[in-house]
Amino acid sequence: GRNTLQDLDAVAHKIVAGSHQRQDLTGLFTSFTANDPQQLVEIDREKAKAMGVPINQVTQALGVYMGSEYVNDFDFNNRAYRVYAQADTKWRMSPDNMRQFYVRSDRGGMIPLADIVKIEQTITPPVISHYNLFRSVEIDGSAAQGQSSGQAIQKMEELSKKLLPQGYSFAWTGLSLEEIESGSQVVMLFALGLLVVYLTLAAQYESWSLPFIVILAVPMAILGAVLAQSLRGLINDIYCQVGLVMLIGLSGKNAILIVEFAEQLRQRGLSITEAAIEAARIRLRPILMTSFAFILGVLPLVLATGAGKNGRQSVGTTVFGGMLAATTLNLLFIPILYVTLRTLQERGRERKPQLVGSEEERVAV
Repeated sequence: GRNTLQDLDAVAHKIVAGSHQRQDLTGLFTSFTANDPQQLVEIDREKAKAMGVPINQVTQALGVYMGSEYVNDFDFNNRAYRVYAQADTKWRMSPDNMRQFYVRSDRGGMIPLADIVKIEQTITPPVISHYNLFRSVEIDGSAAQGQSSGQAIQKMEELSKKLLPQGYSFAWTGLSLEEIESGSQVVMLFALGLLVVYLTLAAQYESWSLPFIVILAVPMAILGAVLAQSLRGLINDIYCQVGLVMLIGLSGKNAILIVEFAEQLRQRGLSITEAAIEAARIRLRPILMTSFAFILGVLPLVLATGAGKNGRQSVGTTVFGGMLAATTLNLLFIPILYVTLRTLQERGRERKPQLVGSEEERVAV
């Protein structure tokens, strides 16, 4: 409450000036100013009351003479004309003209405004904005080249905390507020994507452990995607995040093909290791053909030019790098993961019947 509008103006421009010293923020500006010249009209209410002049008569007189007021329309020569009441041009050119206007008193007679109105020049903001009930100043800007909007939000928060004096705070609005509120949803959506894939595969294989092999194929794809993005100097934007969600299904596809065949071979009597090796060998060509067909298919996105190229390059590079890593690494890791998890599962099954059997014997005894 102790801070004036001039203080608010000084703090806002201090933050704008502080951003100029940084390389990660650009184009910060504010349209707020507390130094707009205005005329302050003070009405002596006690004097007006003593003279029998209602306050609304004073404000109406000022509004009609200095501004204007619509009266009515009239028709002349088949045309409609609007009638406005207003002081003549030369009588509204100067603030001092206000002193020469008259208002009617309730007691009869005309009272000069000069007797009850005081006029002085002052400076004040043209508009006083409020946000969350507090007086506020809007500062707009953007991230510098090579910085994401998320990074810019963090840098802006750092700058604000550093430069804002006691009694001042900041809040986000517009697109930045939407981005902050939806930022946490990306992690949730990614987790939901993994959960849906896991539950679908759990129902398909009738097993809780086998789908883990497919899920563990996803980190390989994420590694390739992030590496490809960083090598190109691209940022983790919304297009990249869309690509990462896509990679859950795309990278899982290859793992599904190997696990599916390995399970069929196990039913034919092959050992776990033999089934894994044979499944990888049989599915090698189809996996490579489909994967590289897809990788080459997204190559135009990776090499995109022209309008909107940043979005296409981002999603293209994410999927390209992710699939390249998933295809090469998962051909080695999926059989190993299959052998490891399946062996552990078999050992667990071997132990279980023994425990149940001994329990039954005890009951029988």
